[in-house]
Amino acid sequence: MAERLPPIPVDQLTAEQKKVLDDIQSGPRGAGVRGPFNALLRSPQLCDLVQRVGAYVRYGTSLPQRLNELAICMAGRKWTAQYEFYAHRRLGIQAGLKPEILDAVAAGRRPDGMDADEASVYDFATELLSHGQVTDARYDAVRTKFGERGVMDLVGALGYYSLVSMVLNVAEVPLPPGEAAPLKPL
Repeated sequence: MAERLPPIPVDQLTAEQKKVLDDIQSGPRGAGVRGPFNALLRSPQLCDLVQRVGAYVRYGTSLPQRLNELAICMAGRKWTAQYEFYAHRRLGIQAGLKPEILDAVAAGRRPDGMDADEASVYDFATELLSHGQVTDARYDAVRTKFGERGVMDLVGALGYYSLVSMVLNVAEVPLPPGEAAPLKPL
């Protein structure tokens, strides 16, 4: 599959696009522009807002990194966003998630062997992504463990990475050469 919105050559960027690109590269993501940002640069103001929200959701969240990565992978699974799931599966394992948990998410089934924190995030995310809301029991489990800020940070991760997944899918961002698609249709 060819990328619909490939990188714009630097000499063809507008001043506004260059500023956003510089802001992305000078932030926590570092050099290079990956994932949704090449596509989003077509709308520099949107790209800037999205990248700033993303910097918080990924690097400033109150949730432990492994749980944030679980939520991110669940959003990627929801949207069958191959690039999203591929990139964040690796980050989730580096953050301490068991590969078997992410394999189950990829297969569309509830993982066995989750600890209580993982299960509360998984259940909350499953309900929100499937039904657009959560029960009191799912809400209370996350709020009790992570507080109201944690609830909002989890909602933010699921919402932000749903947006990112949609951008990646529309732009048809490819996996690195030689990598197999991690998600099968459900």
